[in-house]
Amino acid sequence: MLNNDVLRSVRYMLDLSDQKMVEIFALVDYSVIEADVVDFLRAEDEEGFLEIPDEAMLYFLNGLVIHLRGKNDKQAPVPVKLPNSNNLMLKKLRVAFNLKDEDLQEILQSVDFQVSKPELSALFRAKGHSNYRACGDQFLRNFLKGLTLRVRT
Repeated sequence: MLNNDVLRSVRYMLDLSDQKMVEIFALVDYSVIEADVVDFLRAEDEEGFLEIPDEAMLYFLNGLVIHLRGKNDKQAPVPVKLPNSNNLMLKKLRVAFNLKDEDLQEILQSVDFQVSKPELSALFRAKGHSNYRACGDQFLRNFLKGLTLRVRT
């Protein structure tokens, strides 16, 4: 799934302004200007569209954790680990919104996307683990749709 799609979903979900998004990047000392944010949010076929790099997307998600949960002074800042993946974005969104397994299942059920607990836990395993499962675009899209319903209602 394109990083830009996830960024647009989070922006809509939380009703964030361009300036607030710049501030979220700044929470993790990642510098981005408002014009870049506007270009990140454009449709792929729109003139001026700018693909958000993996590194910038991960910094945004780290900033989102701080924005939603507050800064933890006892813990060192979370380093950005490349390459980015749907699994990693799902993990960061889970942390940002403080979601438990039951919450994830409710969110997915709200959009008629059934997933078992073992399937769900496989998405959060380390990549080399024998039970690891890659998070597909459809899964992440449905998760974002369900999370949006939960947050906006």
